[in-house]
Amino acid sequence: MTTQATALLTPSTGAPFERGSITRRSLNSDDVLIEIAYAGICHSDIHNVRDEWAPGIYPMVPGHEIAGIVTEVGSDVTKFKVGDRAGVGCFVDSCGTCGPCRAGEEQFCEQGAVMTYNSTDYDGDVTYGGYSTHIVVKQDYVLHIPDSLALDSAAPLLCAGITTYSPLRHWNAGPESKVAVIGMGGLGHMAVQYAHAMGSHVTVISQTRAKEEDGKRFGADDYRAMNEEGTLKALRDSFDLIINTVSADIDLNAMLKTLKLDGTLVFVGLPENRQDFTVFSLTAQRRSLAGSNIGGIRETQEMLDFSAEHGITSQVEVIDADQVDEAYERVVNSDVRYRFVIDVATI
Repeated sequence: MTTQATALLTPSTGAPFERGSITRRSLNSDDVLIEIAYAGICHSDIHNVRDEWAPGIYPMVPGHEIAGIVTEVGSDVTKFKVGDRAGVGCFVDSCGTCGPCRAGEEQFCEQGAVMTYNSTDYDGDVTYGGYSTHIVVKQDYVLHIPDSLALDSAAPLLCAGITTYSPLRHWNAGPESKVAVIGMGGLGHMAVQYAHAMGSHVTVISQTRAKEEDGKRFGADDYRAMNEEGTLKALRDSFDLIINTVSADIDLNAMLKTLKLDGTLVFVGLPENRQDFTVFSLTAQRRSLAGSNIGGIRETQEMLDFSAEHGITSQVEVIDADQVDEAYERVVNSDVRYRFVIDVATI
């Protein structure tokens, strides 16, 4: 039997949100039905709704930071039971057979992972995201949310959390490393917490010192402001790893020079403009420039368990469904500390 879900949807590019009804598929034998409690607002939701990345599929129901409770399971489901706390992130299916999928890197599926919304599944059906009361997902793409994590602040971990945790793990952040985090927004405040918990010496590089107190509270050992003259020059040859969480343009050559020998600068923020640099900024100290894109299901579960173990959560402002349009504008204007989360009961 299909499930009728109430959703916040946008009917066309940039149109205000309105309430509507969507149909969730009948449960297959390996499916889980989740009653959504909270859905985080990611900046990528705004890009998708406004057609800033690629043509959107409308009506669109965004949301890939989903936390809720399992209310029904398929006949062959073994990983979840009714009443379990569950999360869903950026994708809801992959081929399962290619090299990346077999390695637990489903986000790099060679056939293309099925995104949680604004995508089509392998049967050609449009996917709808977490700004809705219910969602049906294969058990292999659902995460267990540990009991010690509140569902509202856990929701953004399904994107902001794994987006920053994954590169820190991949580039071996730890007690012997010095890590810089560019930006103290929704992604940056997570990166600081994870790097600190992994034992790294953490420096925040922000535009101003407005969030310095927060940065120190999240675990930063040092805090530097770009609006102060000579900041990057003073930091040359300082870092093993830089996580760039901002979507704004940066002086990439100057930032690369703050890396030590064999250091790496990783983009997780997604600037709209081309980022230029000279090759000499890399060759001088055998530096690397890289990008990272969320994580697989196994690593995402590891991130949730790590978060619970170390008491790491996203700092959130919970809003009603009627406040989503306003929240989008506030995100664009960097007017949130640090993630908006929709109380789905208000939809």
